This record gives sequence, structure tokens and C-alpha cells, in this order.
Amino acid sequence: MADDHTPVEFSLAVDHAGRPAVRLLLETQGDRASVRANVCAARDLLPRLAERYGFSLAPFEAVADLFLPADPQGGFAWWWSVVLRPAAPPAFKIYFNPEVRGRHVAAGLVAAGLDRLGFGGAFGTLKRRALRPGGDLDRYSFFSIDLHTQPDPRVKVYLSHHDGDLAQLLRAAGAAREVDEEQVREFTAIAGGNQGRFTGRPLISSLSFLAGDTDRASGFSVYLPVRDYVEDDEVALDRAHALLARHGLDRALLDRALSALARRPLNEGVGLIPHLSLRTGRPHAGLTVYLSAESYAVTPPRPESLAS
Repeated sequence: MADDHTPVEFSLAVDHAGRPAVRLLLETQGDRASVRANVCAARDLLPRLAERYGFSLAPFEAVADLFLPADPQGGFAWWWSVVLRPAAPPAFKIYFNPEVRGRHVAAGLVAAGLDRLGFGGAFGTLKRRALRPGGDLDRYSFFSIDLHTQPDPRVKVYLSHHDGDLAQLLRAAGAAREVDEEQVREFTAIAGGNQGRFTGRPLISSLSFLAGDTDRASGFSVYLPVRDYVEDDEVALDRAHALLARHGLDRALLDRALSALARRPLNEGVGLIPHLSLRTGRPHAGLTVYLSAESYAVTPPRPESLAS
């Protein structure tokens, strides 16, 4: 999942009250790692986690046959995230690959998944507002479900916007309720360094559907792959600091987390900070900084001309 194929990625999320959460995105590894073997290992692990932490498997069981075929295609089928907050039990989420049966059926899987989990009215809005008409520049990246003890599911649909820009993000934001467009503009300008069009790794947006949502989502998030639009991680950290300051949040937690992971000067590589993210709406508005362990490789700094 990381650029160097490390099977775990870290992130530090802070809400607008300054409350932190540490997240781990990971892929269960089979004895002989492959997409199919990793899915089998994750299936073996899931009931043990459910028993230990008391979460329901109902949302998973509702959509598993859609997203877990016998012969999965693509680079992955099932990723996890574990969210750790002070004085709270771990929270778990599963990320499915909508293109696991082929890119041409991804939209149908997303539509079916939303319908089975009670958000059938949302797909039409998603298709009209979040995707550019014609062409295939916008792709379904992830379909995620929360695993928790509450009876109502939370579903997130992620889209990659290739050759995207601010206008496309604002278009996608129209599939959610009451998004502060000025926040999205400001975030994109700071995190992207006033980049006009993002022609490297794509911008990603996500829409969060909660109980009671019908056609529009409760939450909207933007994920900017900052590592493609900076010379090195020193510049990426400057942009993260600027975002935290703009939202009135302390930078000390991020600096401590980065110092725990970094094994090189920040100006000697790019990718230690792969993404910056803005979360709006429910349930947890705030900022997220993603951090790579760089377990196997370091990407060298990028010439300034290539980062702009």
C-alpha cells in the first residue's frame, strides 16, 4: 500500500478540538503473500477480532460476496484500518477494492454495496455530482465499512480524480450536505502549493454516509498526494504545519510522530509524508497527515521543476 510496498501506513488525525487519533492502514499477509492469500488470512482474523472487541459482522456479511470474488483482480482486495484514540477501544474499518472484478463493473459494485447497507438512494447523486460526465478520469478507489458495536453502518466511498483540479473537488463536494467550499479551496491551495491541475498522482475525495442519509452524504473529505507536488519532505512538512496553524491546531503532535518514524533528514527524500487530508462534516471534521515508514526504500528528492 505504501510506495515501497510496506504493508502498513500510519496517519495522525486531529479534530477541530485538537483531539488526536492514530490510524494504521494495513493488509493482512498470507503465508505466501498474494491478493487471494491475504484475503484468506484476513477472513481468518476477522471473527477473532469481532469476538475480542464486540463489533458486529453484519455490514461485512452484507457485502462480502460483492467485493471478495474467488479470483480477485487488481493490487488488493481487502485492507484494514485500526483507529486508536485516548481512553477508547480500537476502532476497525475494512476497505474493499471496487475494481476487484474489473474496472468496468466497479460502479455496479458500489451501487449494490450502498443499496445493501441502506443507502440505495445515494448512488444516483454520487454519479451525477462526483463524477465528470464522459471519459474515465474519475474512478472508484475504495468502498469502506466501519466495524463497530452500533447497529447503524457507516459507509465511505472514495474516488480518484485523475488530472483533477479544485473545480472537480467542489463538484464532488456537492454530493454531501453543507460543505464549506472555502475550506476546500484553502486546503487545496496550501497543501497543493497553489497547483492548478494535479497531473501526477490523483486527488482523492470521499463521501461518508451515516444513518439517516438518503441521497446526500453527511461527510466529505479531500486527500491530496502531497509527495507528488513537493521537492522533498521538508516542504511537505511546511505545508502540514501551515494547515495546522490555519485551523488553530498544535503542531507538536505531528512533530513527535514524525521524529519517531524519520530515519533521515527530511530534505533527503520525498514520501515520508505521502498525503494531507481535510475532513468536513460528520462524524470527525479536522485534518489528517499520513506518514510512511519507508521500510524498504526512500524516494529521492524531486527537482523543483517536476514538483510544480
